[in-house]
Amino acid sequence: MSSLLVALEKLHAARSGHARPLRRKRHHHLVDEPLVIVPLKLAGEAAAPLGCAVGTDPDDPLLLTVPQPRNRDLQHAFFLELARVVLDYIAARQTETEEVLSHRRDEPPRLRYADAPQILTPNRPALEYLGLLGRLTRFQETEDEVPLLGRWLTFFADRAEYPGSSLALAMTDLLTAQWATGQSELEDANLAMLLAWICPPEGMTGAQAARAAEDPLDFPPAGPATDPEFDNLVLQPAVHGYDRAAAAGDRVALARAEAKIREAVASQLMPTWRLMWKGLERLRALPEAPHCEQRWAADRDRFTGHVDHIAEGGPPQPRHDHAVAAAARLATLERAQGRFEAEQALDDPFVLAELRTLGEAFGGTVVDREPDRTEVSPKGRVLLRPRLTVRTEDPVRIEHDQTYVSPERPRQTARIRQVVDDDSGCLLVLDVISGMGTPKRPAPIPELGETVCYTRAPAQFGGQEFPAPEETPWTHGGPPADLDEPHREPDQ
Repeated sequence: MSSLLVALEKLHAARSGHARPLRRKRHHHLVDEPLVIVPLKLAGEAAAPLGCAVGTDPDDPLLLTVPQPRNRDLQHAFFLELARVVLDYIAARQTETEEVLSHRRDEPPRLRYADAPQILTPNRPALEYLGLLGRLTRFQETEDEVPLLGRWLTFFADRAEYPGSSLALAMTDLLTAQWATGQSELEDANLAMLLAWICPPEGMTGAQAARAAEDPLDFPPAGPATDPEFDNLVLQPAVHGYDRAAAAGDRVALARAEAKIREAVASQLMPTWRLMWKGLERLRALPEAPHCEQRWAADRDRFTGHVDHIAEGGPPQPRHDHAVAAAARLATLERAQGRFEAEQALDDPFVLAELRTLGEAFGGTVVDREPDRTEVSPKGRVLLRPRLTVRTEDPVRIEHDQTYVSPERPRQTARIRQVVDDDSGCLLVLDVISGMGTPKRPAPIPELGETVCYTRAPAQFGGQEFPAPEETPWTHGGPPADLDEPHREPDQ
């Protein structure tokens, strides 16, 4: 998110020549053995693959190339090779299960996989490109593994849109969340320039290293697009040579042309491949935030559900969501974004400070407290409802029934009942509504003079209700033609 603190840190980075930390902790889980994929596509084509580097070993990547990206047979051979790598990696995460207790007493325990796959790409466009390849392949009517690859690529692309999910991640997103550089957001999308600011070579500032990283010969684009000069001077002549050899039926010339294309593609992929593992090493040095474990458990739930759906013979994801499904998904993503931001603020004081500048959190001093205050419920029960008054100078956006939580007391939530203007800021009257104990056994609340910070409490359940698909109003296209629509993974 953009805030005054981010802008200030970028100015400090530009002045000092070194990247500045935006977070104290890493808010995405990193597995011990992620699958790194660096894809390239043919310029001018939406989904024609040119090649990719893929693997889990930084010293032993598998290089896949397509000597003529417009040839459908060669495309299919590429997808088949990629499918074997990706599906083998996914299958290796389905060896151990763990029992999970249900939140409801009438439901039996369920099983989920103890591990899950994780795909890392250089940047967001590369991640979106994998989703496009999934759309291209999941409906293919072939007997091999390519349609299954498409379903899994679509699954990862869908989860990549879910805030806080760690199943599919872009390296530039991870790095820009942790550090501010002295360059523009567009320049931050260049993995080489971004890492130059974060971990420059010895004897150089980040700004100097970033200027050196602008050279596409030493640091080619991280994909999926290629450098235009490379396309015109290297790739296009090599592909034309392959086409001439194929038309002439000259196997020796064909093999030589194929090797030339492979060498050219490798020259574009390998620098980015090395940068991916450099960035991963830098991220691993950061402590993982406590809420990562909870979000990774949710990822394992989604992974288990998709494995079960495929095993039961379920259909692939739909080409398009109908109106109700699209609205429900958007609402789910918005709730997840709010929950992810709240969890980050509870785990990380840097995030909490950033949210205070945006009105999503506030800090101040306790100037009054009523720890023994009680209320009588509609059923006549006496309930403990402590009250606090906090003086703050922060801008606070008040929303109806919004609950707040303090990192120092994460089990205790409060609600703003009144806002009183004061000469030195404003006074917020808060009622503690959970985690305060009972009148006989009260839990401690903040003391007078104590400095406190509150952020919006993570929303766990609920959400807006939507009509059934068959009740879709005509203003939104009416009911879908096929109510037995293909499957889409449920959102958490």
